[in-house]
Amino acid sequence: MMKTVTILGSTGSIGKQTLEVIRKLDLEYELTALTANSNVEVLAAQVREFKPKFAVLMNEEAASELKYKLSDLETKVLTGKEGLIRAATVDQVDLVINSVVGAAGLMPTLEAIEAGKDIGLANKETLVVAGELVMAKAKENGVQILPIDSEHNAVFQALAGEDREVIEKIILTASGGPFRGSTKQELADVTVEEALDHPNWDMGGKITIDSATLMNKGLEVIEARWLFDVEFTDIEVVVHPQSIIHSLVQFKDTSIIAELGLPDMKVPIQYVLTYPQRQENNLERLNLAEVGRLDFEEPDRELFPCLDYAYQAGELGGTMPAVLNAANEVAVARFLAGKLKFIEIPKVIKRVMEQHQIVESPNLTEILAADSWARTQGEKEVEAFC
Repeated sequence: MMKTVTILGSTGSIGKQTLEVIRKLDLEYELTALTANSNVEVLAAQVREFKPKFAVLMNEEAASELKYKLSDLETKVLTGKEGLIRAATVDQVDLVINSVVGAAGLMPTLEAIEAGKDIGLANKETLVVAGELVMAKAKENGVQILPIDSEHNAVFQALAGEDREVIEKIILTASGGPFRGSTKQELADVTVEEALDHPNWDMGGKITIDSATLMNKGLEVIEARWLFDVEFTDIEVVVHPQSIIHSLVQFKDTSIIAELGLPDMKVPIQYVLTYPQRQENNLERLNLAEVGRLDFEEPDRELFPCLDYAYQAGELGGTMPAVLNAANEVAVARFLAGKLKFIEIPKVIKRVMEQHQIVESPNLTEILAADSWARTQGEKEVEAFC
């Protein structure tokens, strides 16, 4: 059976791996739309290979260049937020893979849900910023939210056929990032290159830095709360440096079910693409004897306070998670640009959170306003460190 798919963020890490999975699957897929921020060359090559009906670039100048490069094809080139939303809502699309980085993924997700599209969600910020709103819309429209993040995909698989009422807790595993076991002194002069050197996973720049600060795990805690309808007190984080167990669910009878595998994002991507079926592939198999041991430890919350900030934001609720996320995006971008030290990332986030006046039960307009305020305030806080 033909599946029609749109990929939002096709030139990023998850987008590229999704296309790689589709190439290798013995199933028929039609790529209806591919989108990117500004990467003309990569998107042009993808369009020539997969011949989607639509190609979208957020940057208008880049879109003009892409249109020229693809003038011999029938693919329609769109631009900006309107183009992104058009790609997410094409009538014949069955599944929208959202791998857009950051809060920019929220609006196309909501529009796709309103259009009745199932969502393959790799954009965790969507649920961090507006989890209650997004999940309510999904339920209202009969839409499935299928998590691509390895941790949430693992929980999703562990819960197959289970009643949510028998969950005692969800245990999210974290690799600990490249600075596990470091001291404050060692983190003082961390370079961008060192922070991007993740020991296990091949990811994009922003998510790799989030992994290094443990903010990625904090965002996943908030995402898990909404995906699986559990309380924050029922979500635990444990550091597992081998990244073999991707997450676990503990049930009320004390049984624990875990999903294991080598650290390869193509596995959860394939599960979402073929769901509810499983498809054979030629990916490397896990050999436990070769792995030898599986270690676990508590996260260092003092050295990596972003994890606690995420728990705090989630518990406070309202617009605070959107503020946490926006402040983090600003701080990470400035670190990657060499304008902020690694150890200053959590300081910026904390200062922005402390100054925010929470709006309870916000609507979409209020969420977007909080996001905008936090970005402006985050830039001001960054300047204070310069």
